Amino acid sequence: MDRFRSLFRKREEDQEEYQPLNDESQYDNEQSSEQEESHYIPFSWIEYGIFALLGVAMLWAWNMFLAAAPYFQLRFQDDDWVLDNFQSAIISVSTLGNLAAMVVLTNVQYTASYPFRINLALYMNVAIFALLTVSTVSFLGVSSSAYLSFLLVMVAFTSWAAGLIQNGAFAFAASFGRPEYMQAIMAGQGVAGVLPPLVQVISVLVAPPADTASRAREETSSGNGKAAFIYFLTAVIISVVALVAFIPLVQRHNRIIENRMMEHMATSMTSIESAERQARKVTSMVTLFRKLHWLASAIFMCFAVAMFFPVFTPKILSVTPPEEASLLLQPAAFIPLGFFFWNLGDLGGRASSLYLSFRDRPAWLFVASIARLAFLPLYALCNLHGKGAVINSDVFYLLIVQFPFGFTNGWLGSNCMMAAGEWVEEGEREASGGFMGLALVAGLAFGSLLSFTAAGI
Repeated sequence: MDRFRSLFRKREEDQEEYQPLNDESQYDNEQSSEQEESHYIPFSWIEYGIFALLGVAMLWAWNMFLAAAPYFQLRFQDDDWVLDNFQSAIISVSTLGNLAAMVVLTNVQYTASYPFRINLALYMNVAIFALLTVSTVSFLGVSSSAYLSFLLVMVAFTSWAAGLIQNGAFAFAASFGRPEYMQAIMAGQGVAGVLPPLVQVISVLVAPPADTASRAREETSSGNGKAAFIYFLTAVIISVVALVAFIPLVQRHNRIIENRMMEHMATSMTSIESAERQARKVTSMVTLFRKLHWLASAIFMCFAVAMFFPVFTPKILSVTPPEEASLLLQPAAFIPLGFFFWNLGDLGGRASSLYLSFRDRPAWLFVASIARLAFLPLYALCNLHGKGAVINSDVFYLLIVQFPFGFTNGWLGSNCMMAAGEWVEEGEREASGGFMGLALVAGLAFGSLLSFTAAGI
């Protein structure tokens, strides 16, 4: 047992390159206390809230595509092939486009302007979802294949916007040197995951499935598409609000850079951009992986395993027979309820990472990411396809499987992202944020492809 523990115990003689570099013992003894204070950035709940809003905007677009799936089904109902394959096409274009964007952006460090990337992503989302909003009331007579082509182009641009804001926001948050701001982005993503399924559950309770379906057909045939109109318009509003809220955060960041310029009084630092670049250390992905291999591997595994839950959740029904079930336990409400509990756990895990931290033990975080595979067999104990459950309990499914699976995902992912800036040099923090974002997206892409192995279950 002692030998096993020693594998994960931090030892200076074996892991000098993988020690927290922001520990007080690592600072040069000749550095004055005044200089240390000048580089210290106090925590602000306002800034935390803005980073959380960026996290919401980061995933809101994707969740709106998922929420609008019933509308897309109605638009594609006259083409069986498109109807059967549009969801897979959206997922493939989105994940691969997002991964390609992250690879390119992560390798462009020295000339990178992370606020510009964030703003550009938000402007792109405003334009894209404005077009999608218009598409719900105009051009309703186009063929299914034509609308699918339009939709996939919008998804492709959205995936690039997601890459821009993920790379930009994670790197920008890391530059503040406050792990809490990285956690704020992760918490915002959790909020964006909770709200859509909650809205779906409420809508089913307010309007029973039969009524909802009939009304949806009437809206589509008359050219209204009110539900999708609201989904896409909401994405526009969220992006605009994030754009406005981001302004004071950029101003705060610029003041920090200006203070550094005043400290050094260097003639070469003639602008904020040049000051940022002088303080920035260009670091290859190989070097970053050498320093962050446990954390990068942990977050990759975390989100790769997480991609199985969207495959199983739509297939699991309540153990109560349909003729005896209440409206909440009917498939139309119970399936989004399953998504809600997973995302609620995910949000809780992201929030708890502020207090339950393992950031000083990255190897244990990797072990935890592997251990989460144990959740997958638990789905086989639930009521798959309504054929009966080994454990005849909806409470088991919602509170023992879904909620903890989501909780561990949020807790583990947030700890990994928060720890990254503590294991690299100050000039490498921005690069480490972008690199960890790349590892996260790579895990999502790999998991989405791997999840097809469970599609037939």
